[in-house]
Amino acid sequence: MIQAMDIERILKLPKLLEKKSFFLFGPRAVGKSYLIRETLKDSVVYNLLDPIVLRELAKNPKLIEQRQNDWERLIVIDEIQKLPEILNEVHRLIEEKKARFLLTGSSAKKLRSAGVNLLAGRAWEARLFPLIYKELPKRSLNDFLLLGGMPTVVLSETPWEELTAYAATYLEQEIRAEAYAKDLGQFATFLDITAMKVSEELNYQSIANDLGVSPPTIRNYFQLLEDTLLGFRLSPYHKTKKRKSTSRPKFYLFDLGITSSLLERRELVAKSDAYGKAFEHFIALELRAYLSYSRRSEKLSFWRSQSGMEVDFIVGDSLAIEVKSSESVSDRSLKGLRAFEEEGIAQRYVVVSREKVRRKIGQIEILPWKEFLELLWDDRLLS
Repeated sequence: MIQAMDIERILKLPKLLEKKSFFLFGPRAVGKSYLIRETLKDSVVYNLLDPIVLRELAKNPKLIEQRQNDWERLIVIDEIQKLPEILNEVHRLIEEKKARFLLTGSSAKKLRSAGVNLLAGRAWEARLFPLIYKELPKRSLNDFLLLGGMPTVVLSETPWEELTAYAATYLEQEIRAEAYAKDLGQFATFLDITAMKVSEELNYQSIANDLGVSPPTIRNYFQLLEDTLLGFRLSPYHKTKKRKSTSRPKFYLFDLGITSSLLERRELVAKSDAYGKAFEHFIALELRAYLSYSRRSEKLSFWRSQSGMEVDFIVGDSLAIEVKSSESVSDRSLKGLRAFEEEGIAQRYVVVSREKVRRKIGQIEILPWKEFLELLWDDRLLS
């Protein structure tokens, strides 16, 4: 069984915070508090999930200044969305005392609804995601595809119970407590439908018909998932000229284990459509984490022409990636990449697969998935 000491997170908070304050956003239970405890031992921590701490700072925000005797020490405010108005005091202390803050949160919605401007550039933003392959290189692909990377799940002897409890906790603490959705039963059904449509283009009207609500309600629900960091939309790539692209985004949940739990899926059969979707989802999460942790500015998108040609992921304008879960990639699987290659935009064309040995067909590289991830995290895929 994997132990906590076996996991080394890629995100290095001490290095990140050497000269600048940061917001650290991430869904509940991805390990923000643990990472702070283990790597920022000399920091002053205010945990706003503690009702006593929350009440004290709400009554008197200046307690932070009054209790601070060394302005070289980092100040951590955990779950900042619980008290967004404290950011006025944080702003003042950064300006007047040159204080450094780490401000963590699991929801961007309340900060935005409170009119908070994220300190107008005085604090940068970082994200923490569920565990990825580089952090657990000995874990099997099947475990990643089924159970995902939530630390509480990875470290548990009863992972499925942890995943079931997480979904219930999310609905209770995030949705009910913040009154984000009036009908929790309806929203729970929406989550189930969303899990089935991961990696597909979003059709708000179709989902609205399935749920018996209006398309604007469905748009709001997807925005809610993004606000609470439990999912993300992937925009279509629009810079092609020879073939016009689709306008609908795709959507991915933030963790494969949560997806499995919502689908009540306890196994995956190789060569099945479900396996292929999970494998693509896995690569999507790896790419997203890499771009964030590496502090790269390239945008992650996908391309699909209106005639149906598709490339699963486009990174910036330079890297086109098709994901195939088969152990032998057929020539017909390359049609989308070849069509995109005709646009003359990307510098590199890659197929991520379960083939055992790397090979090349023209300009298209067919890579085993492990080799692809090693090249990605070693910064050898993007120029």
